[in-house]
Amino acid sequence: MMRGDSNSISEIAGWPMRIFLFRHGESLGNVSEQAYRQFGDHNVPLTQWGYRQALEAGRVIASYLKSLPDDESQTLDVWYSPFLRTRQTKDALLASLPAGFIGNVREDYLLREQDFGLFSEIYDHAEQRQKFPDEFEKWARLRNSSGKFYARPPDGESRADVAQRVRLFLQTVMHDARNGTGNVAIVGHGVTNRAFEMSFLQRSVDWFERSHNPGNADVILIEGSHAMGYASKLLHQAADRQEGQKDGLRDAYDAVVTMTPARE
Repeated sequence: MMRGDSNSISEIAGWPMRIFLFRHGESLGNVSEQAYRQFGDHNVPLTQWGYRQALEAGRVIASYLKSLPDDESQTLDVWYSPFLRTRQTKDALLASLPAGFIGNVREDYLLREQDFGLFSEIYDHAEQRQKFPDEFEKWARLRNSSGKFYARPPDGESRADVAQRVRLFLQTVMHDARNGTGNVAIVGHGVTNRAFEMSFLQRSVDWFERSHNPGNADVILIEGSHAMGYASKLLHQAADRQEGQKDGLRDAYDAVVTMTPARE
């Protein structure tokens, strides 16, 4: 639990606040890394199973809001990453909420996935090394000397870069919370959601490196107030697709996907 001092980011929040960090459901990229090359990272859709995961997680959030005391707001403001898989997850969340629970719904590019630069759409280290040997070796040296948190992939973002832009987004959330609801859902990605938790609760770099990304459609709840402190917990852990389930659940969910133009 965090006890804020006079320099605390959350000092301005002296009221009960709940932030639901909601990672997108299973995407085609989680099923096969080829999807990133076929569609481009920003345009990879959920699978059918991923949308089901997101609906179930949305129902858990709705149930939690319904359980709040009568004198507390049940309205939920929703922020989401502009990537297709997070937009579809946001849609599932909205479909799970009673209409009267839905507050402002807004997109923010600061919540996008980490940019791996030259290594975008290539997640296999052996292939990265084969295609870009010099750049891969430089990145490996940086990871060893500076640490994974600070090392930038060539032309891309380090985890520290992601944490910095998420910290900017956090200022927007806290500013809006002054005059609005204290309930916020952030539909994002594994690294961005983890960076938000790190920034809000003032976790250390060591905490970030020891922690793991939440699973697809997992929901982390940050709850508390400045006076009482804040704590995070795993509110919902989504079920994984089981062996033997219909292959159709691995297909793209209801998406008209624009193909990425071929690179010259």
